[in-house]
Amino acid sequence: MSKSFSTTRRDFLRTAASLAGAATLPLLIPRSVLFAADQPGANDRIGIGYIGVGRRAQQLMKLPKAAKFIAVSDVSLPQAEKIGEKLKCKHFQDYRQMLELKELDAVMVASPDHWHALHTIHACQAGKDVYCEKPLTLTVREGRTMVEAARKYNRVVQTGSQQRSLTLNRHGCELIRKGVIGKIHTVIASNYPSPWNVRLPGQPVPAGLDWNAWCGQVEPVPFNQDIFVSRSNPGWISMQPFSGGEMTGWGAHGLDQIQCALNKDDGGPVEIWVEGEKFAPPTLTKPHTYEDGNLRCMHPIVFFRYADGPVVKMVTHPQNAGGVFIGEKGQILLDRNKYQVDPVELDAQPADHKLPFTLTPHFQNWFDCMRTRQRPVADVEIAHRTATLCHLGNIVRWVGRKLTWDPVQEIFPGDDEANKYLSRPMRKPYQLPEVI
Repeated sequence: MSKSFSTTRRDFLRTAASLAGAATLPLLIPRSVLFAADQPGANDRIGIGYIGVGRRAQQLMKLPKAAKFIAVSDVSLPQAEKIGEKLKCKHFQDYRQMLELKELDAVMVASPDHWHALHTIHACQAGKDVYCEKPLTLTVREGRTMVEAARKYNRVVQTGSQQRSLTLNRHGCELIRKGVIGKIHTVIASNYPSPWNVRLPGQPVPAGLDWNAWCGQVEPVPFNQDIFVSRSNPGWISMQPFSGGEMTGWGAHGLDQIQCALNKDDGGPVEIWVEGEKFAPPTLTKPHTYEDGNLRCMHPIVFFRYADGPVVKMVTHPQNAGGVFIGEKGQILLDRNKYQVDPVELDAQPADHKLPFTLTPHFQNWFDCMRTRQRPVADVEIAHRTATLCHLGNIVRWVGRKLTWDPVQEIFPGDDEANKYLSRPMRKPYQLPEVI
């Protein structure tokens, strides 16, 4: 890396301080967002950059007409060069250099989970709006710090919980909130797997890849392709140092729909417990081989209880992106771009069930909010609350007993053992900056 984190962060703080000190809101709005929404001119489009240009980022490149590709960055320089050439834009290996570009208005953060917090916070400090892929965080503490950064620097931070923008999902959530099936007492959700430990043999680091920077806050482990590729055998997304497993992977979709439908976007449960033995994560020693378990080892069933009564039971095995909401009068199934009401007559005005799945509405909401400075449909606070619910599911498995949660203070009152999981040690110099 060509610059120290501390030096670049001071640059970001100076930029952000000048923005935060502005007397009127228009001074906080990038000039490029003040366009005519239908046909923006070439010089009026929003300048977009990408932090991380792997598999997921390349799925996020069909943007509204209001977008203009400015730059990409990736710890793999060959990958950054390849995508930069494809998009006809600048490329960087160090994302901090990209954030210094004046023509850059906003960034897409599509890096691994353990980098989301620092990438988002640094972008906010540099005066850029952010679209951050889900899950938002690696820990609860990261999420609260990201919210504080977005608010302090007046940034629009959208999270990649795209079901929030899908017509069928929104309609299903609205039916539940309106009480068409009566008061909800039970929600059946998927039993998402928690992450495993990893101890894979080292392999040669590919040319041009800064593996030390890829590891970031995590103490470096030997490079292995089955760590580096997100969904391989099994990839970092299933490994505890870098991710919360599918509990935060698919759980960030399914549990987000539960939070939304129950109208808990600014809160969370008050009790969490497990049914089954305490979870001891197996250790991956070679692809799909574990020294103390296997890839399909049983995970304890997790229960959440909200203060007003609903209990979420994570008991079903197929991974879905929603849940089954059971009320006094019937039930509603929510899933990706899908909802079903039973009995059907409770749905007085059913939505069109043949709508195509597309990311466009979610992107458009972000672009609209960058212009109006309103908070987006999957605002950083909402995503933090959903990620927290996911983290609570992992923590209760690790602790193996009933926990009390304070969703206002965001702590386990009087429980030192559980509270230690709200953050993780972060390697220097990749620690969270102070933003208060």
